Amino acid sequence: MAFSSYTGNNRRGGWSNSTLPSSNPKSKLPRKSRRRTFLRDLISANFFTIGLSISILFFIAVVLRYGIPKPFSSRFKPKSSLLLKPRKPVYRKPFASNETASGAVVDITTKDLYDKIEFSDVDGGPWKQGWRVNYKGDEWDSEKLKVFVVPHSHNDPGWKLTVEEYYDRQSRHILDTLVDTLSKDVRRKFIWEEMSYLERWWRDASETKREAFTNLVKNGQIEIVGGGWVMNDEANSHYFAIIEQVSMVLRQMTEGNMWLKDTIGVVPKNAWAIDPFGYSATMAYLLRRMGFENMLIQRTHYELKKVLALNKNLEYIWRQSWDVDETTDIFVHMMPFYSYDIPHTCGPEPAICCQFDFARMRGFVYELCPWGQHPVETDQDNVQERALKLLDQYRKKSTLYRTNTLLVPLGDDFRYISINEAEAQFRNYQLLFDYINSNPSLNAEAKFGTLEDYFLTLREEAERINYSAPGEVGSGQVGGFPSLSGDFFTYADREQDYWSGYYVSRPFFKAVDRVLEQTLRASEMMIALLLGYCQRSQCEKFPTNFSHKLTAARRNLALFQHHDGVTGTAKDHVVEDYGTRMHTSLQDLQIFMSKAVEVLLEVRHEKSDQNPSQFEPEQVRSRYDVQPVHRAISASEGSAQSVVFFNPLEQTRDEIVVVIVNKPDVTVLDSNWSCVKSQVSPEWQHDKGKMFTGRHRVHWKASIPAMGLQTYYIANGFVGCEKAKPAKLKFFTNSNPFSCPTPYDCSKLKGDMAEIRNRHQTLTFDVKLGLLQKISHKDGSQNVVGEEIGMYSSWGSGAYLFKPNGDAQPIVQAGGHMVITEGHLMQEFYSIPKTTWDKTPISHSTRIYNGDNTIQQFLIEKEYHVELLGHDFNDRELIVRYKTDLDNKRIFYSDLNGFQMSRRETYDKIPLQGNYYPMPSLSFMQGSSGNRFSVHSRQSLGVASLKNGWLEIMLDRRLISDDGRGLGQGVMDNRPMNVLFHILTESNISSTANPISNFLPLDPSLLSHLVGAHLNYPMHAFINKKPQEISVHPPPRSFSPLTASLPCDLHIVNFKVPQPLKYSQRPLEDYRFVLVLQRRQWDSSYCRKGRSKCLTIANEPVNLFYIFKELAVLNAKATSLNLLHDDVDMLGYIEQLGDDVQEGRVLIAPMEIQAYKLELRPNQ
Repeated sequence: MAFSSYTGNNRRGGWSNSTLPSSNPKSKLPRKSRRRTFLRDLISANFFTIGLSISILFFIAVVLRYGIPKPFSSRFKPKSSLLLKPRKPVYRKPFASNETASGAVVDITTKDLYDKIEFSDVDGGPWKQGWRVNYKGDEWDSEKLKVFVVPHSHNDPGWKLTVEEYYDRQSRHILDTLVDTLSKDVRRKFIWEEMSYLERWWRDASETKREAFTNLVKNGQIEIVGGGWVMNDEANSHYFAIIEQVSMVLRQMTEGNMWLKDTIGVVPKNAWAIDPFGYSATMAYLLRRMGFENMLIQRTHYELKKVLALNKNLEYIWRQSWDVDETTDIFVHMMPFYSYDIPHTCGPEPAICCQFDFARMRGFVYELCPWGQHPVETDQDNVQERALKLLDQYRKKSTLYRTNTLLVPLGDDFRYISINEAEAQFRNYQLLFDYINSNPSLNAEAKFGTLEDYFLTLREEAERINYSAPGEVGSGQVGGFPSLSGDFFTYADREQDYWSGYYVSRPFFKAVDRVLEQTLRASEMMIALLLGYCQRSQCEKFPTNFSHKLTAARRNLALFQHHDGVTGTAKDHVVEDYGTRMHTSLQDLQIFMSKAVEVLLEVRHEKSDQNPSQFEPEQVRSRYDVQPVHRAISASEGSAQSVVFFNPLEQTRDEIVVVIVNKPDVTVLDSNWSCVKSQVSPEWQHDKGKMFTGRHRVHWKASIPAMGLQTYYIANGFVGCEKAKPAKLKFFTNSNPFSCPTPYDCSKLKGDMAEIRNRHQTLTFDVKLGLLQKISHKDGSQNVVGEEIGMYSSWGSGAYLFKPNGDAQPIVQAGGHMVITEGHLMQEFYSIPKTTWDKTPISHSTRIYNGDNTIQQFLIEKEYHVELLGHDFNDRELIVRYKTDLDNKRIFYSDLNGFQMSRRETYDKIPLQGNYYPMPSLSFMQGSSGNRFSVHSRQSLGVASLKNGWLEIMLDRRLISDDGRGLGQGVMDNRPMNVLFHILTESNISSTANPISNFLPLDPSLLSHLVGAHLNYPMHAFINKKPQEISVHPPPRSFSPLTASLPCDLHIVNFKVPQPLKYSQRPLEDYRFVLVLQRRQWDSSYCRKGRSKCLTIANEPVNLFYIFKELAVLNAKATSLNLLHDDVDMLGYIEQLGDDVQEGRVLIAPMEIQAYKLELRPNQ
């Protein structure tokens, strides 16, 4: 993705055979292991002898108590004699309960940085966002400067062009160029990140080119970094999708890493993320648990970069905020300057660095340097002057870091597209390197390198020389660097340009992304269950024949995690390409699931791809860019249609479900043909002239086994059961007369206030505005909600940036159209509000439910239908605001990738747009008394708390102009869409952490976790295409694969067969199944049982061998999240993990995600 330069020009924006001194193993000093308590300022001039004695005694005690640490195991062997420092062994305290843990001890938190930074944007001179960097000249006398210049090419899988267009025009040529130019000189190096392009090129490449590429990888000239299908976004992506794309994240990362391992035989261990617009701590955690050792990031707030650089803290150990045992530590290099292009990577003065981008010389396709001084060919006449000028920048940049090992990226978007361009860079730089390296008085050596070269040499230097600051906590894994916790949102690249707009851009497709994600997860489960219970080769054919479409679905979800995909920051035709791919995969998955239902229910034992299914999905999309519609059931007199529900969660699910019928006179029956109480009500639509669609909603309470199927029947004319009970309707309208649909009783709303209620809460609405005002609980307590719908006018906003002109203004006026639906299972307040515009941009429903043992009885369902269409809404951004009475002091919490919470605080010293944060799935406020107000979302949006007690969520944005970040267009392709929230109000039952004094993130309650799981993993419904005679009762049809529901805080992230196409070819002992589990951490100061029928939590081990009914788990083995590392010690998990799993026992610490390879066989 792009940068816009300060000049106003829009643009995208081991030492083998080395002459450097290698380390002498005898000279290495062992660094003592660190513990959680520290003696501050231990070593000083006056107490050196005492300090040294204590250190030696402590080291001996550790060795006697714990033994000598095992060496760190790695997929790669070092290219020199340098060895990585052994990781310290981790001994975790037993976790017997889910009490909220104390937080990690670190040197730096991002909150501390925000508190201290003034955000004054001082002009620093040549380095505008820094200062005039100088050096004495003697900094490298004892340890020479070691410069690694790392050539790279950033290839966006979709942005201004589609992924196929980019491949055809640029990426395939770049990969061809690499093979040709690197093969000419072993000193040349390169790194590559995006596996989507590499896999595509691999399919087209000749055997000769494939072999040449593989050889370049094996000899260290090419390093695969990250290895994900794409370089994923870190604000909007859900952790399931991130894992999958990396390992192909478990989608994004899994897909890329597995392809790489299977095809080229390498496993990445260094991550490279130069273009995501801000960084999540979740990504650092996932990478660590995938076996990654180091990561590089670029786009963080420019003021934050400056303060880190001033204190030489741009390299640090990233630690999760809950991690008291240092098990999640991963080493991070943060680039210091404005961009990842060549002018902003060699040193602090872009006007000079640009002169060393030799692809900008005249005759190439790239623009000349905007500072007016252009690169020239290096020759013997100018090499001294040029080399010294470049070395001066290297030296200045190195003063921002602690070590004398320096990383200098050399690349930009889609660079090295031709042999001439590549040769210009490699040829000129090699001449400069040769001059520097041949002059020992310069105390420097420069060469081309990879990330592996850089990090290996840096760690070796940090092993020899202690760079730790006095009193620094650091890490036991890599000494000499500070530890840090927190995340890096919201990103600003200059002035007051905060990149918070992309949290919401193209929200329609952000919602489709989640639908594809949960549909793919459900399909993966069904494939695993089909193959697990299959006892003969014939039944393997159906799921294995679906492998190609399954792989396409995995890759299409992974592709959209790209940082210009799910972000909504691509050209219109590229968004259409992403959307079409996801739509195609959704259709393929739904067809497969419809057929799988038949097999699992034993309607048919073997299913062929050619045979049409008896079932069809209850929801269907006609196009990639339209909302799904519900299929209507039309059972004629004397017939019934079956509806099958699949529950993708790991607990039995009691839930109020809904289907659409054409006629209201129906009866609901369960699988045994027993009567089920039900309710019928009209279906509404966003049309004030015709609110009633003519169809009806039938609600009833269903019970679906964990990861199982259950059948219900919608019957017409069934004798002996009560028909669905019609709801009562109350309406309010100031204009059009309300036409009461049959067979409902209708009355007019009276008074200024209206209510809907269930056993637990009463909701009060302002009838004039149609907005929720307060919630009253059965214990007499109340919560003011103060719902408000508003709009920002934003003439400076674009796809990336949110730049409002003042505050959002309310748009709802007195009047409008409202209908209350009152039934025994569901009550609803539906409103089409009156606004300035004839066609209002929003309508909304508020629903509450009655149902024993259901999660729904405790929540409020808010559904907003948004149509930000037409010129009236140009440069407008639509929000909903809840103005509660909580005293939250503008402190709130939003989730990171659906995995963990982050504490947010509104600062007056930064503008409104800088106080907006990503909300992938949850945000909550907590008052000083412990009361909470939580909003769960089914899609990623943006959230803020701009005033005390307010929670504001942006729903959609329509923007005419480009915001100067390279896209070259606004965001005008809005689609009608629904945004679904589940709102939860909670009171603490014991003392809670004070959000004001406690700077650590708070955890959701157990109930809140369950609410989020039910919202983001909804049940999948399938309708039988043909009605059946009521007189014929088929046998009960259900499927229940688990022996019991799992503990309520244990979540099955995925259960799948990674390679179904190879399933029958692999031996039984080859672990063909994968189970990924997550232990949720929850706040025990709220109701422990989640106010549901939650019976157990995961304090005791779960035995994998006995999870499934009639399925034997023959073997189980712990593995990394990308499924490529079975040495769990290197992943940071507790050391006992491997032995426990061999016996089937799984005890997971709160917050951890763990993957297990399994082999299953049906019980004989």
